[in-house]
Amino acid sequence: MSSRTRLTILLLSMPLMVFAVVGGWLGRHASARENTYQHLRVFEDVVSLIVNNYVEEPDTDDVLDGAMRGLAEGLDPDSAYLSPEQVQRLESGEATPDGTTGIDLTRQYYLRVVAVRDGSPAAKAELRTGDYIRAIDGQSTRPMSVFEGQRLLGGPVGSTVKLTVWRGSAADPHDVVLTRATPPPVEVTARMQAPGIGYLRIAAFGPQVSDEVRAGIEQLKGQGAKQLIVDVRHTAEGNPEAGIDVARLFVKSGTLGAQDSRSAPKTTYTAREGDGSVTWPVVLLATNGSSGAAETFAAALVGNKRATLVGETTLGRAGLQKLVKLPDGSGLWLTYARFLDPAGKPIQGEGLTPQVEVEEPDVEFGEQAPTEDPILDKGLEQLSQTRKRAA
Repeated sequence: MSSRTRLTILLLSMPLMVFAVVGGWLGRHASARENTYQHLRVFEDVVSLIVNNYVEEPDTDDVLDGAMRGLAEGLDPDSAYLSPEQVQRLESGEATPDGTTGIDLTRQYYLRVVAVRDGSPAAKAELRTGDYIRAIDGQSTRPMSVFEGQRLLGGPVGSTVKLTVWRGSAADPHDVVLTRATPPPVEVTARMQAPGIGYLRIAAFGPQVSDEVRAGIEQLKGQGAKQLIVDVRHTAEGNPEAGIDVARLFVKSGTLGAQDSRSAPKTTYTAREGDGSVTWPVVLLATNGSSGAAETFAAALVGNKRATLVGETTLGRAGLQKLVKLPDGSGLWLTYARFLDPAGKPIQGEGLTPQVEVEEPDVEFGEQAPTEDPILDKGLEQLSQTRKRAA
């Protein structure tokens, strides 16, 4: 069988697979099914044009992989098509390397930095939210999924990875070599920011984050804090449920949020007896690099009027992914659930709009970061106004 014939057969059969994987999930309504059929007919037309009119004989595997990647990328940045090799690696159970660069990724044409973990190799190299990673070890990220990009960033502790990074309006990219390291052990730090005002930085929402936040609050209480700034700027690490768990320390009653899925009943998270032990006025600091657990945490506090959100609109990435295997051994890394704020509005794809908007200053490569912190300054101003109203 010629490559051309194989391409024709495989691509013409592809709509059946697409319908089986995606079309069946569009619901039982006739209008949804008809819409699916329309798209599949267009797909068949495109296939015919490629097979009969493309300037040279297409490579079968490249065309098929590109089509499947396009289907997944059309859903959201975190959903991805996985090759059979990637599925095998995911299911093998082998331990993943301990080394990390500290970068959390999303996708926007190329891979883009969502956030950089405090104290990580990427932070020391001064990478920032919004940086585009155009290549990883010379491999272009244009066709690369977030799933694959995160895998390539990991590796043994002490090994290196070269990133080609583009920032802002710079004419040329920069090559940055990072040495992978173990994740920073501290997720929460606390200090006094001003008389009576404590500052709590949550860099990640890991398994121990609630205990660390509680310890930080006790430290600040002993130092005389009566108001609190919680900083989740550029915080993207952690399961969204961890954000809700931390919110329990601040919210005494009411709905904290919800998890929504088409295949299961909605899960609503509500405050329990004993929640809400922290009663101080709170200001939350966030940026476009605040994602996932940082967003569910902020949504719970803002939605229950326990905090004022200051800074930038958050990313809007609060979903859960799982592997769905396909008959040929490949698979879909698919977002199957999303989180909602206390009012029932989706966080996924929307983000949280701050009550007080302040933009983070831009910093070009090679420039020294400004000493001023307008978002933190505005947060302090908000707490000062709260104190005056209470007096």
